[in-house]
Formats: sequence, C-alpha cells, structure tokens
Amino acid sequence: MGTEERRVGTVSRGIRCPIIRQGDDIAAIVAQSVLEAAESEGFSLRDRDVIAVTESVVARAQGNYASVDAIAEDVRAKLGGGTVGVVFPILSRNRFAILLRGIAKGCKKVVVLLSYPSDEVGNALVSLDAVDEAGVNPYSDVLSAERFTELFGEPKHEFTGVNYVAYYTELVRGAGAECEILFANHATDILKYTDCVLACDIHTRARTKRLLKAAGAKVVCGLDEILSAPVNGSGYNEKYGLLGSNKSTEDTVKLFPRDCQGVVEDVQKRILDATGKHVEVMIYGDGAFKDPQGKIWELADPVTSPAYTGGLVGTPSELKLKYLADDKYKDLSGQALKDAISADIRAKQGELVGKMASEGTTPRQLTDLIASLCDLTSGSGDKGTPVVLVQGYFDNYTT
Repeated sequence: MGTEERRVGTVSRGIRCPIIRQGDDIAAIVAQSVLEAAESEGFSLRDRDVIAVTESVVARAQGNYASVDAIAEDVRAKLGGGTVGVVFPILSRNRFAILLRGIAKGCKKVVVLLSYPSDEVGNALVSLDAVDEAGVNPYSDVLSAERFTELFGEPKHEFTGVNYVAYYTELVRGAGAECEILFANHATDILKYTDCVLACDIHTRARTKRLLKAAGAKVVCGLDEILSAPVNGSGYNEKYGLLGSNKSTEDTVKLFPRDCQGVVEDVQKRILDATGKHVEVMIYGDGAFKDPQGKIWELADPVTSPAYTGGLVGTPSELKLKYLADDKYKDLSGQALKDAISADIRAKQGELVGKMASEGTTPRQLTDLIASLCDLTSGSGDKGTPVVLVQGYFDNYTT
C-alpha cells in the first residue's frame, strides 16, 4: 500500500470458529481461526489490530462450570444455612435464576429484597409512572409482596413476559426453602428479617456490603465470594465468584473465565510468530451500552473484559473533527483544511481531558468501548462468531 491514504477506517469482523469444547486449546483455535479467515477473505493482519474472544468460549474450554449443589454447599458453609437475605438480585432467567435455586437449596428460608421500580441493570418491575400514581416513595417505602401486588397487580417484564416476583418465589419454594419477598432500595432494610445477608448486586456490591456491615449484619457475603474456590471439584472464579455466570443447563452455570491473562498473551504470541504483526488481544463479555426502549443496561458481567494485552490499557486520546472544522479552522477548506487538522492530530497532547478540541469525545476505557463493539458484532444468538477482529480502531484522520 506504500504511503497511499487508507480509504477505510475501523472494520469489525465476526470470525467463525469451530464449536469449542472443554479441554480445547482455546489460544490455538482463536489464532488459527483468525489466520484462516484472513486467507479466505483476502485481508491482511496489521500491527495494533485487536482480536477479541468472547468470555463464554474461554470458560467452556476451561470447563469452568458449577452445579446448583456446589452453590448450595458454599452458601450453607458461608451463610449458616438458616434464614438468608438475598439483596438486590437482578431479574434474569439466564443470569440469576439458577443461582437462586442453589442459594435456596443451601438455606431454610430466603428473604429476597428486590430494588424497585427496576433492578440494578434497568430491568423494570414497574414503571416510574406507576410508582408515582400509587403515591409510593421508592427511596423510603418498604413494600411486602402483598402490598406490592395490591398496588401494582402482577406486572410482567416488557421483553420476556415473565412475572419475576412469582417466578423467583416458585424457584425458592421448589428448591425446598421458605420464601418471602420485599421491595426496598436500602440494603439495610433486610436486617429486620435476618442478619445473614448475600449481596447479589454487581456494580454496587462494595457499597452494599459496607452499609450492611456498618448496620450490624452478622454475616455479609457477595456473589463474588461464593465459589471463589472450588467445591467438590467444581469450577470457580477467585476474583468474581458467581458474578458473570450464565445458565448452562437447568442445574449448572458457566462461570466467568479465570486465569485469562495467559490466554490473551498466548494468542498475541501465536499471531506474532505466524505473521510478524503485533496485535492486541482481549477477552470480552457484555458490552457497556443501554437500550433506549427497555432502559436496560447491558452490563450484567462484573467487567467488560477480564483480560487484555498491554496496548489496550487506558482511554482514547482524540480530537473532535467537527470542532476543528466548524470552529478553529472555519475559514479554511480543501487541502489547507486537511493539512491544518492533520497537523493538530499529529501534535495532540496525550492527555486531552478538559481541552475544548476534545470536548464530546467521551474518553471511556478502551476495553469498554471495544467490548461494546465486539458484543454487538458477535451478538448473543446463533451467529457462530465468538471471535471478533477489529482493524483500524487506532487509526485517525492522518493514517
């Protein structure tokens, strides 16, 4: 290509892979799949391309699974097996239902405290309008299941059609425990019912645990502390426990992958050895974006990326072309405008926070941005592309 200007910016490609099974060499399969895709589609790998691998295939290759019984045993050991408060779980058949079965199996009684009008990631139990109409103050009012039903009937989730209040109640009872459901937005309201509490929130868990401990809870655990070590040979995640897990079967969950740094570095080395190109590699889960229709925030994993190579650390440092063209260089056009903007980009400071020329560029973490791009590229269904190749992400107007 020589010095000729590239006419295409960022390209995101889903890469087809064979079905991954437990024990497979995931790094070898990923590198091979990318190299074969490049050959069959006629493109070349370049320095700073990003190869992203979905967390689920890494966990599958690791065999990082756990049964309802393993969850029950750990919950019993850590929370005493009596009445356990389950605080701020999200409303999800995929993410929480199997965990709740395991929790219930390890207790005599479960008191579930649901936040309202929606859970932490935006799944609504009821609308804010309905709450206003009922004259309820979600910041102070604690509702019983009976009072909730009296006020709001039996609302169903907008997308799934599930009545989560009834569904979670049945799950707990089906696992052999008593069940009580409350609706409140202060974790400490659970302490009127039990002093053994499992904090089930994801991104706010540290605060929830801190407030519960300060208010005198006897035992406080987070989902990140359940299956943080193996139970009878089960899978585990020492950093995140049950956070980031997904339903695998009715009796098992696939946990978030562990020890991933070696995987990304192995893929990076394999590509370097095969092509001489230094690519970046990351493992990604949920993207970090919000659905405008249902108000659901996608990120139910504890992080968007549990492992990534060094070139993906930090935030983008970008200038706003619109500002440069419309304001700073509004009197220039054609080649003179291009030259002026290109000179600014080449000379840009590494840290642009607070500078007018970068206003509106939202310097989020690179891994959060690229994970979101990859999650949307690979989808969550049957596309069969658990690896995504992102090219040109670090290009700019001068490239």
